[in-house]
Amino acid sequence: EKVEYAFLIIFTVETFLKIIAYGLLLHPNAYVRNGWNLLDFVIVVVGLFSVILEQLTKETEGGSHSGGKPGGFDVKALRAFRVLRPLRLVSGVPSLQVVLNSIIKAMVPLLHIALLVLFVIIIYAIIGLELFIGKMHKSCFLIDSELAIEEDPAPCAFSGNGRQCVMNGTECKGGWVGPNGGITNFDNFAFAMLTVFQCITMEGWTDVLYWMNDAMGFELPWVYFVSLVIFGSFFVLNLVLGVLSG
Repeated sequence: EKVEYAFLIIFTVETFLKIIAYGLLLHPNAYVRNGWNLLDFVIVVVGLFSVILEQLTKETEGGSHSGGKPGGFDVKALRAFRVLRPLRLVSGVPSLQVVLNSIIKAMVPLLHIALLVLFVIIIYAIIGLELFIGKMHKSCFLIDSELAIEEDPAPCAFSGNGRQCVMNGTECKGGWVGPNGGITNFDNFAFAMLTVFQCITMEGWTDVLYWMNDAMGFELPWVYFVSLVIFGSFFVLNLVLGVLSG
């Protein structure tokens, strides 16, 4: 808290010196006509306002108000604006200003890229619904029992090239909730979009590929998931870097 007051004094003195040097508003190059200076000014004003309210709160704690909230105002909520203070570093480093200005100018093109990514997710989610709906809910159980034979169950296939239950006394049957507690599947459009989004981020997409291989064989899943990662992750998602670079 003592360091807090020290920084507030330093920032306040700096603000007043700049106002004296540049003028507050009326001159062409006035202090608050610069966006970074305006940010500094708001941070200093909010800091001073919170300190004054804090002092008033301490006085009222010894008086008629016992809750420490004069007029029902919570000082801690206002002091949360202290997180803006590291942004003052930006106003003092021109290269950081260039970076932040570039990001701000790129917001509209980034929105277009986000729409393109959403479009890719929707297309692949629809394809996944057509190819993989209901495929993630079969696993190996003991015959005439609901007891799974594996501690970490994986999908299996009734027939075809998927994973077969080769252990004696076991069979592949439905009723399993699915991988990741039933979250990773293509049973409906919402879960399909969530699974595709996970694969685009490349976080555990190989696990989803292997589960689908177990459920239905190697023919379709590798084409679907590898093309999704190449097109969705390597190409479309990296357009964000191209926009920022431009």
